[in-house]
Amino acid sequence: MTANAPLKRLCFWRVGGPADRLVDVQTLDELRRAMADGSVTVLGRGSNSLVADAGIRGTVIRLKGELAEANLDTGVVGGGLWLNVLIRRLDKAGLGGAEPFLGVPGTIGGAVVMNAGTSLGEACDLLHEVTVVMPGGELQTLSVEECGFAYRHSQLPEGSVVASARMAFRPDADLDKRAAFLARRKATQPLSKPSCGSTFTNPPGDYAGRLIDAAGLKGHRVGGAQISEQHANFFLNTGDATAEDIAALIRHARRVVLETFDVLLEPEVRLLGPWAEDALQP
Repeated sequence: MTANAPLKRLCFWRVGGPADRLVDVQTLDELRRAMADGSVTVLGRGSNSLVADAGIRGTVIRLKGELAEANLDTGVVGGGLWLNVLIRRLDKAGLGGAEPFLGVPGTIGGAVVMNAGTSLGEACDLLHEVTVVMPGGELQTLSVEECGFAYRHSQLPEGSVVASARMAFRPDADLDKRAAFLARRKATQPLSKPSCGSTFTNPPGDYAGRLIDAAGLKGHRVGGAQISEQHANFFLNTGDATAEDIAALIRHARRVVLETFDVLLEPEVRLLGPWAEDALQP
């Protein structure tokens, strides 16, 4: 356990204050005990998390050890496993089945909760079942239907933590196709400065980046936060941004797009810490 643990370096935006306590949970039994002991905040890779400048009170946990492993024979993947690590392991084994996660930062658990994906599909396309730990420590295994998946959304039980997911892998040697897809993403996305990737989900029939660009917001800044000139759905920390700078920029973009196009953009961002309820409202 680390007391007063800095979280900036653990999150993609590189902002936010410390956690009272940071604990790396290594086994399923440890996770169940942590959930039984009281409320915890789970931090994956911090790829879509905006930690408040005041930090996070209480205990923050990360899933490590056996909770970040993959059994390629059974298809059971730990909630703490990084998506890029899973894909590398599949590539090495000559297997496919995780293409929707290509180029997506984060962990299996976060991908399940957010139903993450790309133009190649989304998490729910890959899953057979999901095992969660409930507040209090109870274990539940849910079918895909019981998870209530929708676009960038799920309806997992309130307060539960994804311990593992069972996926279907398949023989696949088309590494050239995957490499081409990743190369296209790299060419169109600003990767030199901290960001959380796409800030907003795409509204039906349109693209958040197109709307933000059409509203004239590319390059707009609030403090050290800036909307990328390359891809308008990427909000960047230019070096000295605070969490509040990023939140203010998100509010501004939502307000301008709403006033211009009558479309209310929905953030993909997960707020961690003592934020006001309207922290991202336009």
